[in-house]
This record gives sequence, structure tokens and C-alpha cells, in this order.
Amino acid sequence: MADFDLLRTLVQPAQTKIVLLVMDGLGGLPRAEDDRTELEAAHTPHMDRLAREGCLGQHYPVGIGITSGSGPGHLGLFGYDPLKYEIGRGVLEAVGIGFHVTPRDVCARGNFCTLDDQGRIIDRRAGRISTEECARLVHKLNNAHIKLDADVEVFVEPVQDYRFVVVMRGDGLAGQIEDTDPQRVGAQPLPARARDAASERTAALFNRWIAQALEVIRDEHPANGLTLRGFAKEPGLPKFQDVYGLRAAAIAVYPMYRGVAALVGMARIDHQARTVQEQFEVAARIWPDYDFFFIHVKYTDSRGEDGNFAAKQAVIEEVDAALPALLALKPDVLIITGDHSTPSQLRSHSWHPVPLLLWAPATARRDGSTHFGERACARGGLGTFHARDIMPLALAHAQRLQKFGA
Repeated sequence: MADFDLLRTLVQPAQTKIVLLVMDGLGGLPRAEDDRTELEAAHTPHMDRLAREGCLGQHYPVGIGITSGSGPGHLGLFGYDPLKYEIGRGVLEAVGIGFHVTPRDVCARGNFCTLDDQGRIIDRRAGRISTEECARLVHKLNNAHIKLDADVEVFVEPVQDYRFVVVMRGDGLAGQIEDTDPQRVGAQPLPARARDAASERTAALFNRWIAQALEVIRDEHPANGLTLRGFAKEPGLPKFQDVYGLRAAAIAVYPMYRGVAALVGMARIDHQARTVQEQFEVAARIWPDYDFFFIHVKYTDSRGEDGNFAAKQAVIEEVDAALPALLALKPDVLIITGDHSTPSQLRSHSWHPVPLLLWAPATARRDGSTHFGERACARGGLGTFHARDIMPLALAHAQRLQKFGA
């Protein structure tokens, strides 16, 4: 990870602006018909120009051969060692929707799913129901007044699409609990199992809640089941302003990514943007107020998980077409990358290194690249490195780090 103690001693003020543009799940694998990945097949004249003017590389979000989830992947991008600062998805979802998480809380991210007559999962995302339908189901669960111990409160909140969050609040609760999602169709949801003795009561409480919740939604369709993932408590991470000296803002559509940004101290910008162009317009609106801008694009990952090569390629092209609006703001450093790879051929996150483009007109050393793609990044001047080294690299190119030593 970035050495936070060292960086605190080296950070210096500057007027420079840094943009971290994350296309979730950016990395891919070449398809058989033309031996190109989604990024290589995409028409990206603006990114290709930035590649010629900047330098390329690739990063491992967690470590070599490790398939990263979105939470650890983003922590790495922000300079935090995901193996040291482990955050459950539940906390990310809860903080992302603006829920005030306290030290007495254990949070879990929920998925509505579809179960067959034998209780087996036949659709892990319940047909990707709408956020409005999710809110209706959550309202139904809350109105059912599910009974647990008198000293425990339960909060259920809708997140987005088929996702929701469950928060249990009480003294002595612990979050070392296994997911109930088996991560495949054809299997029944798993019970919540404690990983340690301190979490046994909490796991039992979640199992009691699940059993009663399933009775409430058993006649719904397609969302007649649910799974829980990422049980966790608030981790208390070092903050961006303290470590990096940056006023940082997060512009993300999905709550989970606003959550991980908020946990590291970024301002969670409220907005109604849905397209990439609109997200860049939000950045323009707040440009004078911040030094660092984390802009998250989700649908590269979603289309990869759907196995839709062409749709993932189209999202990359949408980002490229909107780039002039971002470049018009004249960032001093622009980094374009992903939090992990999601090849459409695999329909899932993967362990492959993630392409990265660094553009910094005043400080970048050009490496002779002519376009932005996986193979070009593998040959790029930045080499292959850990994601947690991206932030020191960005600070250095923004001339926000002093010399170390005499």
C-alpha cells in the first residue's frame, strides 16, 4: 500500500487537479474472431490521443492471480492495501445510500433473487427488478414487523435495482459472518455462518430475520427470495484529506461506490446524472471546490457480467465520446483505469491485470504508445504494478509531493 506516514511528510499544497476516471471491470480478454478485447475493439480516438501524449501500464488490484471484488478493487485504487483494510460490502452499500452507520451496527448487502419450488436459486438478481420494485418489497418487509430480540433494531433500506441493505444495531454484535449467496444458480441460499465465537449470536439473528423475511415475500415474483453478502462493521479508515492533503469528491451513480469513497473521506456529491456526459457536467459544476475527482462508470462491469461483448464495447465508446467535456476542464493529471477486469467471455470478475492510462501534460514521460488497450498497456512505460501505488504516482505528477531526503 501507499506508505501513509511517509506521504504525510511529503505532501505539499498545489493548485493542481487530479481526475481518477474508473471504468468498472475495464479489463477484458480477446475474442476469437479478431483477437481483440472490448477496449481494443472500441473506437476510442480521444483515449488513443491521450495514450500518445501520456503513458500506459497495468495494475493488479489486490495481488497476482487474485480476483478482486469491487470494494477491494477501489480501496487499492485509493491507495489502501485491500488485504489490510478489508471492508464488507454491507457497510459500503449502507454508507453509499447515506445511512448513518454507528459502531453498534452490522451491515449486510442484500440481493432479491428468484427461487424455484425446491428453494433453489434460478436467478441471482431476480430479473434485475427495478429500484421502484425493490423499494416496494423493502416497504413490505418493514411493514411485516419481523420480530428479533428486544435489544436489537433492524433497518432495511432499498439501494438500487435488486439490491438492498440490512443493518442490525445492538450492543455486542459482530460481523465475521459468511455470505448466504452461493454465487451460482441451482443451489439453495446458504445459512449465515459465524466465522468466530463473537459473531455467533449475530449470525443467528440474521438467520431468524431471513426465515421470517422469506415468509413475507414467498408469493412475490420474480423476487421471492433473498441472499445476504458482505457482513461488516464500519472500519474507521484513514482519510484522504489527512493522508494526501486533497479535497476529494466522488461522482458515482451506484450507491456502493459512493459508499467506499465516503469511507475514505471523499465528499459524496448528490446528483441526478445517469449518463457519462452528465457525470462530467457534474464535475464541471463542482470543479472549483475540489482537488481530486473520482468519477465512476458502472456499466462496463455490468455488460461484462452479462457476457455482452458489444455492449461493454459500446460503454467504453460512450466514455470516449464524452471525454472532450472532461478535458475542457484542463485537469493536470487524468488517470483512466478500472477496479478489476470483467471479461465478457467469463461473465465475471477475473484476476487479469487492469489497463491504465496516465495523462499529465506537464510531467508525463511519453512511452511511444499509440492507442489504449490491454496489450499496449502491457508494453507501456509504467510497467505492471500494484493498484495501491497509483495514488503516489498521481500526487507526484500533480507536483504535490516534496523531495524525500537531502
